[in-house]
Amino acid sequence: MSLIQKALSQYGVTEVDGKADNPQIIRYFEILGFDGSKLHDETAWCSAFANWVAKTENYTYSGKLNARSWLNVGESTASPKQGDIVVLWRDSPSSWKGHVGFFVKQTKRYVYILGGNQNNRVSIKAYPKNRVLDYRKLEKDGKV
Repeated sequence: MSLIQKALSQYGVTEVDGKADNPQIIRYFEILGFDGSKLHDETAWCSAFANWVAKTENYTYSGKLNARSWLNVGESTASPKQGDIVVLWRDSPSSWKGHVGFFVKQTKRYVYILGGNQNNRVSIKAYPKNRVLDYRKLEKDGKV
């Protein structure tokens, strides 16, 4: 299965309102070795989702929960293809905050990303291209 197919298999996985957690989102954390009993589906989980997809398909992955950790995974590419990683800045380009997901397509002004924790669910969402920090091509094989 390709990265984009694996990510699409989770399309629509959504956080649960209130104290309950979606067990699938907790699994994204647990496959990386994080204690699911200490995390909730309200925890920022875009990187956990990207890691889950990459790890379960035997691609390189960051193993970390911060989106910008993906800037050190794979190889930078100026010509992203479907399934490549997109790393965005959040708040400001120099902030530690970010967002990560899988490249679907781009237009003149927007990049479309399939990712987790987009409006609290796995979805495809358009982001302004000026927020892209890098596109990353992952390699088959495992953890960095």
